[in-house]
Formats: sequence, C-alpha cells, structure tokens
Amino acid sequence: MFSPSIKHLIQEKSGSFLIPASRIAFVEEDNPLYHAFLILTKVKYSKIPVLDKDRKVVGLLSLAMITDKMLTNESITTEPLDNLKVKDVMRTKFDKINFVQTTLETQLHLLINNAFLPVIDDRGVFQGLLTRREWIKAFNYVVHTYDKHYKAQRIK
Repeated sequence: MFSPSIKHLIQEKSGSFLIPASRIAFVEEDNPLYHAFLILTKVKYSKIPVLDKDRKVVGLLSLAMITDKMLTNESITTEPLDNLKVKDVMRTKFDKINFVQTTLETQLHLLINNAFLPVIDDRGVFQGLLTRREWIKAFNYVVHTYDKHYKAQRIK
C-alpha cells in the first residue's frame, strides 16, 4: 500500500498516464495478417492491441507472432500471411484494466510484467494504453518532488 503522501503525488500525475486510443496503432481481428505485418513494421511497435468491430480489445499481436507463421524449415515466406487473419495468431489471454476499478498498486504490479496495459471503459471499449514508461515518469516526478511536498505538509 502506498503512503498517503506518495499516493497523492502519483495521483497528481495519473491523468497523464493514459495514451488515448486515438493515438494508438491497432488492428482489427478480421484484418488479413499481411495488413497487420505492414502496420507493425511501419509503426515500429513490438506489440499492438487487436480490436473487434465494437472497438473492444480482444487480443494482442506482435511482430514475432507474425514472423513465426512466415518461417519454414528452409526459408522465410509471406504466403501464409495472405490466408491468415489477425484472430488466427493473436494472443487472447492478456491483462487489461479499467481505471475506475483498478487501484494504483494493481496497475503498478501489472506493469512489472507488461510494457503496457490496454485500458477499457465499463462497457469494455478500448480507451487507450497505460504504459510502463508513463509510470516511470510519474515515479521520477515523485522522487524529485517528495521532499518539497513533504516539507510543505509538515509546515502546515
């Protein structure tokens, strides 16, 4: 459990944690795998969310998952990408959060093993990503602000 003063400082920054869905590259589960390969190659992310037609997060897709389908014992080929869809290779078991239902501590614990977490609303609609990078930036803010904040609280 965070101390109240640490929690307060983190919450000061928590509004900037979310990278909104409008700024996130994603693919839909019914997209051809070839299309996803092009997207992942162009955006230079290692992994992106997969959405369904209702904009709900249904999976995660990485470049490694796609290239695995391209490898044979003798060569690399893009042929399988023409016949497969994103839903054929995406990972369907993954952590996601709802800000309203998830504590700061839970977010931090989940980010230990995840570079990012898809954020959903109460209907399961994709809202954006919470990234480990944003949490580290908040931690940096706390360690550089804590003494000043703590001293101001003691004076009151």
